[in-house]
Amino acid sequence: MKFKYALLFFLIPTLIFAQKGQEITLEKIWKDYTFYPNSVPGFNFLNDGKHFSKLDGNNITKYDITTGNQVAVFLNGNEIDNEKLAKIDSYEFNSDESKIMIQTATEAIYRRSSKAVFYAFDVKSKKLELVSDIGKIQYATFSPDANKVAYVFENNLYYKDLSTGKENQLTIDGSFNNLIFGSTDWVYEEEFSFAKAFWWSPDSKRIAYMAFDESEVKEFTMTLYKDGAYPEYETFKYPKVGEKNSEVSVFIYDLKSEETLPVDLGTEYEYIPRVKWTQNPNQLCVFKMNRWQNDLELVLADAATGKTSTLLKEKNKYYVDIHDNLNFLKDGKHFIWTSEKSGFNHVYLYNMKGKEVKQLTKGDWEVTDFYGVNEEKEKIFFQSAEESPMERHIYTASLKGGKKKKLTNNKGWNTVQFSSTYDYYVNTHSTINSPSSYTVFKLKGDKVRTIEDNQKLKGIIETHKAQPAEFYSFKTSENVSLNGWMIKPPNFDATKKYPVFMTEYGGPGSQKVTDKWDAFNYWWYQHLAQNDYIIVCVDNRGTGGRGEEFKKMTYLQMGKYETIDQIEAAKWLGKQPYVDASRIGIFGWSYGGYLSSLCILKGNDVFKSAIAVAPVTSWKWYDTVYTERYMRDTKDNPEGYKENSPVYFADRLKGNYLLVHGVADDNVHFQNSAEMANALIMNNKQFDTYFYPNKNHGIYGGLTRLHLYTKMTNFIFEKL
Repeated sequence: MKFKYALLFFLIPTLIFAQKGQEITLEKIWKDYTFYPNSVPGFNFLNDGKHFSKLDGNNITKYDITTGNQVAVFLNGNEIDNEKLAKIDSYEFNSDESKIMIQTATEAIYRRSSKAVFYAFDVKSKKLELVSDIGKIQYATFSPDANKVAYVFENNLYYKDLSTGKENQLTIDGSFNNLIFGSTDWVYEEEFSFAKAFWWSPDSKRIAYMAFDESEVKEFTMTLYKDGAYPEYETFKYPKVGEKNSEVSVFIYDLKSEETLPVDLGTEYEYIPRVKWTQNPNQLCVFKMNRWQNDLELVLADAATGKTSTLLKEKNKYYVDIHDNLNFLKDGKHFIWTSEKSGFNHVYLYNMKGKEVKQLTKGDWEVTDFYGVNEEKEKIFFQSAEESPMERHIYTASLKGGKKKKLTNNKGWNTVQFSSTYDYYVNTHSTINSPSSYTVFKLKGDKVRTIEDNQKLKGIIETHKAQPAEFYSFKTSENVSLNGWMIKPPNFDATKKYPVFMTEYGGPGSQKVTDKWDAFNYWWYQHLAQNDYIIVCVDNRGTGGRGEEFKKMTYLQMGKYETIDQIEAAKWLGKQPYVDASRIGIFGWSYGGYLSSLCILKGNDVFKSAIAVAPVTSWKWYDTVYTERYMRDTKDNPEGYKENSPVYFADRLKGNYLLVHGVADDNVHFQNSAEMANALIMNNKQFDTYFYPNKNHGIYGGLTRLHLYTKMTNFIFEKL
C-alpha cells in the first residue's frame, strides 16, 4: 500500500503537466516560430490545366498537378551566370509559355510597389536577356505576343523590342513627386490596390497607360534614423482628407504610328480605379468615379480615336466598392459583373450595350469572391457566405442561369485556385481551431491528393493543450444580433470570475469572427488563456458577410456604431457569471487601434485597459480615397469627424491606455499617435507608449514583433 501511495504521489506532477500541456511562450511564437504552419504558395497553372510551374531555389520547374511529381525543368539556375541571377525573386510566363519574365534584386517601395532587375528568358533557346541596363525598373511585362516588354523607369514608360533590342521611351516628363506615367501614386496603390498602371492590348499593337499629375498634392515627410549624425527624411505625396488628389488621365500609345492618343473622359470624374482592355483590341474599358465614390461609370474608348461611350453606370446611396470581377467574354458580346444593387453582392451577365441579361446568383447572402468563367462549359465559379457569414464555400453555376453546385463540403473557410482549364482545383481549407490543409480535387468533386495537411502543427496544438475557440452570438440593447468567438482558459471553472481581453478590427467590410485559422495571433491568445484570461472577439456593425445595409450603416458616422457595439459586447460579457466585469480590456491594430481608443474613452466605465497599435486618432489625418469613401470630407460632414475621433475625447480617459506606433508608418502616420499623446498630456492623463523608429505600419523585422508582443503582454498582466 505504501508503494502504491508513493507511486501515486510521483505521478501527480506528471498528470498535472499532461493536463496543462506544454507552455506557450512569446519566444516560441515570435522568435523560434515553433507554431508556424506549413503553407503552399499559389499555383502557377500552365495552359494545359494539368501542370503547374514552381520556383525551386533558383530553378523553375514543371509539375503534374495530379501526382505532384516533377516532369521538366524550364530554367536550371546552375546553368545561368550566378552574377546575373544570384536569386530569382519571382517569375511570370508569357501567354504561350515560350518565354519567362524573371525578377531579381527586388527593392520594395510601398505595399505593392517595387523596383528590380528583370530578365527575359527564352524557354526553347535557353537565352537569358537583360530587359534594360538603365537601372532597376518596375513592372516589366511581356506583350501578349512576347516580342516586346513594357516597363517603368523613374516615372516614365518604356518598351523594348526583343527582336531588335531597341528601347523606346514613350514619355519624357516623368519626375519624382511630380508626374508619373505607367505606375500609380501612393493613394491609388494603397486604396485601389494596384501599382502597375499600363496594359498591353490583346493584339500587342497598343499600350494603354495612366498618367498622374501629383504636382499639387501636398507632401508628407517621415523621419528615419540610420546611425548617421543627422536623421534622413523621406518625403512623398500623400493626399489627406479634403486636399487635392492627383489629376489622373488615360492615354493609348500606338506602336506602329508612334502616336499617343488621350482618352476622352471629360471632366466629371475624380478617380480612375480600373482600366481593362475588352476582347476587342480596338476597345478599352475605363472606370470613372466621382470623389465621394458613389457614382461609377464604365466607359468604352475607341483606341483609334479616343472617343468614349457609356457601357454601365452604377450609383449607390452610400458608396460603390471597386473590384476586379469584370470579365469580358470571348464571344465579344457579353461581360460578367458583380454588384450590391440588390442589397447583397451578386453576379450578373450583361451584353456589350450595357443591358442586364440575367442575374446569375441571388438570395440574401453575399458572393465574396469571383474566380472566373469557363465559357466552353458555360459555367461561373465563385465563393460565397451563403451558409454562414462566418464560413466560406465554393460554388459553380451556369451562365444560362439555374441551379448552382457546391464544390466544398467541409465546414469552415474554403478558398480555391482553379487550373487554367477548370478541370482541377486546389482547395485551401481551415477552421478557427485547425490550420490549413491543401487538397487537389477534380471539378466533379473527386479528391486527387492532399498536398499538405499540417499534421505536425495539429500535434503541437494537442501537446500544448490549445483551447478551442467557441462561437456565440448575442443581441444588443438595440436588438442587433452580433457574432463572436471566445477562448476560455484551460481547466475553466464556471464558478470563478475571469478577466476578459477583447480583440477586434471592426473596419468597413472586414471580418474577424470567422471559422478560419489565424496563424500567429491564435497562439498569442492561447498564451493569454494559459494565464487565466478569457479572449473574446466580436464583429460589430459595419463588418462584412451580412449584406450591404449591415456593412454600410456606418456611412458618415464611422466609429459610432462600431464603438457602441463593442461596448455592448463588453457589458454583455460583464453579466456572465464567470466574468469579472471590472477587468475587461480591448486591443486593436490600425482601424482596430482606432476602435480600441474610442472604446476606452467613450466606454470608460466599462473598459479597464486598452491597447492601440498604429491607430487613426482623427480621420482628418488619413488619406482621401479611404476616408472620404465612408465619411466625405470635414466640410461636408463636420459632426461625423468631430464625434468619432479619439483625439477629441482624451479628457475621458480613466483606465490604462497603451499607445504604440511605427515612426516610419507611411500609411497611418505617426502624427496620429503624436497628436493623441498631445491631447492626453494637455488633459493630464497618464498613459503608456511605445514607438518603433524606422518601422512601417506592420511594425516587424528582426525581433521587433517579439519586443512589441512582450510589451503588450506585460501591459495586460500588469494593468488588466
